[in-house]
Amino acid sequence: MSNKVVCSHCHLKFDESVMIKEADNYFCCKGCQGVFHLINEEGLESFYEKSGNIELTPPSEHFEDASSFDRESFYDKFVKTNSDGFCEVSLIIEGIHCSACVWLNEKALNKMEGVVEANINFTNNKATIIWADNVVKLSAIIEMIRSIGYNAFAYDASMQETHANKERKSYYLKMAVAIFASMNIMWIAVAQYAGYFSGITQEVKTILNIAEGILATPVLFYSGWVFFRGAYYGLKTKVVNMDLLVATGASLTYLYSIYITVLEHGEAYFDSVSMIITFVLIGKFLEVLSKKNAADTLDIIIKSIPSEAKIIKNEKILTCKIDDVNVGDIVFVSSGEKVLLDGEIIKGSGSFDESSLTGESEPVYKSVGMNVVSGTTSIDADVRFRATKDFKHSTLSNLVSLLESAINKKPKIQQMANKLSEHFSSVILGLSFVTFVVWWLWPHSFETSFMVGISVIIIACPCALALATPVATLVGLGLGASRGILFKEAAQLETMAKVDTLVLDKTGTITVGKPEIINEHTYEEFDKSLLYALVNSSNHPVARSIAEYIKKENKNIEDTAFDEFIQIPAQGIRAKYGDIELLGGNKKLLEVNSIKIEFISEDTVFYFVVDKKVVAVYELRDKIKEGAKELVESLKKRNIETIMLTGDNERVAKKVASEVGITKFIYEQTPQSKADYIKKLHDDGKSVVMVGDGVNDILALASSDIGIVMGSGSDIAVEVGDVVLLDDSLKSLHDAFKISRTTFGLIKQNLLISLAYNAITIPLAMAGYVIPLVAAISMSVSSLLVVGNSMRIRYKWRKE
Repeated sequence: MSNKVVCSHCHLKFDESVMIKEADNYFCCKGCQGVFHLINEEGLESFYEKSGNIELTPPSEHFEDASSFDRESFYDKFVKTNSDGFCEVSLIIEGIHCSACVWLNEKALNKMEGVVEANINFTNNKATIIWADNVVKLSAIIEMIRSIGYNAFAYDASMQETHANKERKSYYLKMAVAIFASMNIMWIAVAQYAGYFSGITQEVKTILNIAEGILATPVLFYSGWVFFRGAYYGLKTKVVNMDLLVATGASLTYLYSIYITVLEHGEAYFDSVSMIITFVLIGKFLEVLSKKNAADTLDIIIKSIPSEAKIIKNEKILTCKIDDVNVGDIVFVSSGEKVLLDGEIIKGSGSFDESSLTGESEPVYKSVGMNVVSGTTSIDADVRFRATKDFKHSTLSNLVSLLESAINKKPKIQQMANKLSEHFSSVILGLSFVTFVVWWLWPHSFETSFMVGISVIIIACPCALALATPVATLVGLGLGASRGILFKEAAQLETMAKVDTLVLDKTGTITVGKPEIINEHTYEEFDKSLLYALVNSSNHPVARSIAEYIKKENKNIEDTAFDEFIQIPAQGIRAKYGDIELLGGNKKLLEVNSIKIEFISEDTVFYFVVDKKVVAVYELRDKIKEGAKELVESLKKRNIETIMLTGDNERVAKKVASEVGITKFIYEQTPQSKADYIKKLHDDGKSVVMVGDGVNDILALASSDIGIVMGSGSDIAVEVGDVVLLDDSLKSLHDAFKISRTTFGLIKQNLLISLAYNAITIPLAMAGYVIPLVAAISMSVSSLLVVGNSMRIRYKWRKE
């Protein structure tokens, strides 16, 4: 007879001949062996002592082999490397249905060596995991998730609807069983209640109780299985969650009702068991639908990205995967098609719909030499353009990545709410026990004290507390995205709602950023190709305007290569061409180089100097952006001070400031002095938003609490900024303030609703005024109130 040994993990007994032996340990399968080592490596050895060495279910072997997550093809498609050199992936965690599930997964993942960060969004169950691939493999991370009772698969927007339908189908079946059984139980309950008043024999009463018990059993153990499962995995990792409250309340009521039925004495409450599970399950399902609705704006953007593009090679149109298009390839887009890459038009013209990025419904006309942006749609244009970025670095791809990361960054107020909800369930179980003891000691009725204690457990709702922030935040992010306002982190909604100072760059922010030449003064003859080459080498709006002006007058003018070329912040440009020294810039550049000229103008002035002599002066005027004055007035009413920082001289700065109603402005600022001024505001206790668009604003943007960048700004400025305004308008800046304040206000309302609900209902339940059925309904309603309140922002904005 073969010797049977116990598995070191699941404690099931098997023949020694089939076991995996490792030192003094035996394992029935590789799954148990892996989980055993995982638990010990994580310092959770006490789990086996706390579980009392009970028999466990071995890890499921029906999952896809985790090693497939380490394949190169998977990495190419789903894994990206961030700026710090760590790997980053987005996964959907299957099986999450409450905030405690999120907490459990985050805790387990963050404990793993090599995992830098793990954030899970409760609204869509999407996890963003950042890890060091040389320390831990993705397959090990997947195995960790599976070991605690969940599963994970790669986040693919095109597959989201399939997974969502699968989840909904599961809820439909569970609800169908629960509702069918509950309706029939209610018919039986009617007979019981009628008999209570008109008289009923104990035999008939027992038969009716048995019928109710038979109907309540599938409701509790099939429809309510999701709560037992959640409670089990919560206890497994020492977490008391909402599932434990529901499972405990329903199970104790069920067992008590069986006890009453067998002894044929007292009142059974099988109808309460059925109703508790049914109403809470319906509430969870409505939460699933609401969360999906809140995430739709983000998923629509992602799902609408085609997988193929048309490129032209040897005058033939070829179709290839979007990821295979390289910088420099010629891409063909016909009318009605979406532009998938950024590029410069080389042939054709027409109108483009940019509403998906900017929120503006007016089509934009584009022709040869103009840039097209990925994510826009050709209305009537058949164009060819040269790709200036590959898809991974395109505007559309960056938009998707930023939106995904924004959803997973939790505001401070959410972190506070999560900590509060972690301990909430434990407190409720304690209050329930105290309530049971007090009621038992006073009226000496076990039945009364038991049902009051159960009501306390059921009526408490940590889910409303946990949902208070993420749903409102996601709605705010989605609303911003639909209007061309991209918050890179959800936490920035909270920060922006609290600011008291707005600092604006002038050129490209308050003004259009494309100054037009209104006067040209020539003092000596000079080679215009040198001036053209000088200004064409700079990205400053003034330089670009002069370059376009010269090119328009001299279409055949050619660029010239300089021997030396230096850009001087807040002054201008210095260059050398052979023995000729060139300077181009503002009055300060002349003063530094001891060059004098008497020239007075209220507009922006550009001086061109050849060998220490001013040979030409250009006067330029920039248009004020639409809505600038209204923005300043609106923020003033909200007690937000507006300050303008600019590199321009005092006259130009004063003129622009007076036109828009700004009373405080600082002129002749270098990039460093702008950053120093932001620091000074911080030292004065100010919370600062900085808005800019150029390289010269980077230091100031990085120094501020919130850096807001115009979408047309330099790539590095967009990278540094916290919020991007894709349509460059000041109306969007105004909307960003409104969205952040409205969202933060909703979050505070949601927390108040949740706390007020519990503060009112729990004492009522402890006082015996709430039966378990009403408690179950109230619990679901509290969560739906929070979700519904969050969705108000959408309807409010639609009305406006």
